[in-house]
Amino acid sequence: MEAPAGWLAELPYELTWRGIESTTVAEARALRRPAFVKPPNDKSFPARVYPDGSGLPGPDAVDDDTPVLVSDIVAFTAEYRLYLLDGEVVTGSRYAVRGALDVVRLEEDALHGEVLDFAALLFAPGVPPLPSAVVVDVGTVDGRWAVVEANAAWASGHYACDSDAALDVVLRAARPAAEVGARDARFLRPVRHVVQ
Repeated sequence: MEAPAGWLAELPYELTWRGIESTTVAEARALRRPAFVKPPNDKSFPARVYPDGSGLPGPDAVDDDTPVLVSDIVAFTAEYRLYLLDGEVVTGSRYAVRGALDVVRLEEDALHGEVLDFAALLFAPGVPPLPSAVVVDVGTVDGRWAVVEANAAWASGHYACDSDAALDVVLRAARPAAEVGARDARFLRPVRHVVQ
């Protein structure tokens, strides 16, 4: 399971504090301004600030219809990884401060309570739904809490998170499709069949 490709762009502005558009890489190539561009659910090309769309990979490297998120550029002061199971943070870790790796268990961080309070807003009425097992990164921008991104649990590093709790989330997110309930079926990662 993974969050929908456009989930971050659909969040209320008060949860991101930046403009975010869900589009395709072909449309993003037409950008004539600096922007942070990333594929939402894979690593098909580097997620980073591009001076404009001309620096994005061409159609020979990435299919034109590849989904991308185009975001205003912001600087996160601190960033946290949260493993979520059934709408609750089961483990977390700070992983960066001012863009530099700075790993500490969530329970040992001075902002632990604020992180949990903000994470609860991800499940408020009107917020686009998430799978029952997912990873969400959050952080501070200009003193305000904001969502960085959502990640598939089965493809996320755990930093200083509790390994057993993180594994519980990964196992739920990567269970066989036949075991996925109706609520989570819409979050199953599409499988591309390779013709040989």
